[in-house]
Amino acid sequence: MAVVRRREVVAAPAGGGSVSSGRVNEAAAVAASEVDAWASETDVLVVGFGAAGASTAIEAARAGARVDAIEAAGGWGGATAMSGGEIYLGGGTTLQKSCGVEDTPEAMLAFLTAATGPGVDEAKLALYCEQSAEHYDWLVGCGVTFEAKVWNEPAWEAPTGYGLMYTGGENAHPFNGIAQPAPRGHIVHMADKKPGERSAGWALLDNLVRTAENAGARVRYNTRAVRLVVDGGRVVGAEVATFGERSFVRARTGVVLCAGGFAANATMLSGNAPSLLGQHLVGTDGDDGRAIRMGQSVGAAVRHMDAGQVAFPSDPALIHRSLLLNRHGHRFINEDTYAGRIGQASLFTQGGQAFLLYDERAGDEARATMGYHVQPTWVSDDLAELAREMGIAPGVLEATVEQYDIGAAKGEDPQHHKVARWLRPLTAPYGVLDLRHAPSGVFTLGGLHTSTDGEVLTPDRTPVPGLFAAGRTTNGIPSRGYCSGTSLGDGTFFGRRAGRAAARGK
Repeated sequence: MAVVRRREVVAAPAGGGSVSSGRVNEAAAVAASEVDAWASETDVLVVGFGAAGASTAIEAARAGARVDAIEAAGGWGGATAMSGGEIYLGGGTTLQKSCGVEDTPEAMLAFLTAATGPGVDEAKLALYCEQSAEHYDWLVGCGVTFEAKVWNEPAWEAPTGYGLMYTGGENAHPFNGIAQPAPRGHIVHMADKKPGERSAGWALLDNLVRTAENAGARVRYNTRAVRLVVDGGRVVGAEVATFGERSFVRARTGVVLCAGGFAANATMLSGNAPSLLGQHLVGTDGDDGRAIRMGQSVGAAVRHMDAGQVAFPSDPALIHRSLLLNRHGHRFINEDTYAGRIGQASLFTQGGQAFLLYDERAGDEARATMGYHVQPTWVSDDLAELAREMGIAPGVLEATVEQYDIGAAKGEDPQHHKVARWLRPLTAPYGVLDLRHAPSGVFTLGGLHTSTDGEVLTPDRTPVPGLFAAGRTTNGIPSRGYCSGTSLGDGTFFGRRAGRAAARGK
């Protein structure tokens, strides 16, 4: 997604309406009294056209509102189109039942409360779990399809033909002792997808966009929101820019911000989530935080701006079969948990300094699942020799492996509680993958504070009249912890609610 940079305005846009002259305070709101004329009017203006924006547009249009959406890029997509198309749903969806999976809203809530905290939004989480099965049916009604087959191997993405997988460590410690595990990663079907290159997020959004357009929503591309327009404390529209030319769009009942997070904004990262700096952005350069700053300019509160998701730079199929070590040669988490949780632990508690130690059998088994071979950094029959290469103090690596092997031989892991399926003593020769300088994939989780209806809230929890938000512009289901699919899940679910609320002018 290309960012449309700020330019001086030299001509009025086609279709009439006034434009700002000279430079303005970045993202600061403008009073309606300063608007000479509106270039266009609508009921609901949706800013950003990814999964959250499209879902917002669908429900607002179905509620009878005139809906206009703007997107900074030359076409729909955003981070959604780049994703694996996994949507975190549960509580007994039609797909889960078709696959013979038993799940309840209560089990889903217990897991997500533990996995996405601390500081979860209890009202949002409870509502999401209670209505998750209905939301699955809504997606299917929008043309999104899922295959009734469970993928039971660890992976970032399942291959074509599978519609359900574990995407949050539900079946690993400590969560398997908190709630009955159930796979809740609902994978959008996409024929001939290529994980990491051409994934199912594109198919999800293709269906949502067509549904929105069929419902009557109109989309304007290469157009970004610059700042909000307020009248007596109420948001009544926005100033937008198209190829540098600015105009004003009036929104009679609401503006909905769905323009992503701020991981592409180094200044915002430095001030809020500095540990994410220098990593690989999972998203687009449109994740510049402008929508969040626009909300703040009219008094909006933000939550968990220091929180971020971290994709560990290795495949789960290999991680599960390895020993994950810090720079001192000690294990620091159970290797069979969700790789995103491993990524957070690695970056936030170990400074991103990590090694994977595994043997030939583990490498072969992982390759059979992954479809490719990982070349280890070092290979040796001698752990002491590997320790010297890794810069680990003498005796530490040998002790770590010995302790693990003794427990693994008994099917136990008293230190980190890896489940028995993945426990096996390692045998020489050993391979080590040095990940100390490998960047992790990151995106932000913090954002505007919103109600369950997508109303943007002030610090005292009072709604900002006329302003709504959804998706990664907000702090939603993944308050701090993360499970793959929670962004697409809460973006589409709360986008729907924001669309309905904006349409009725709540």
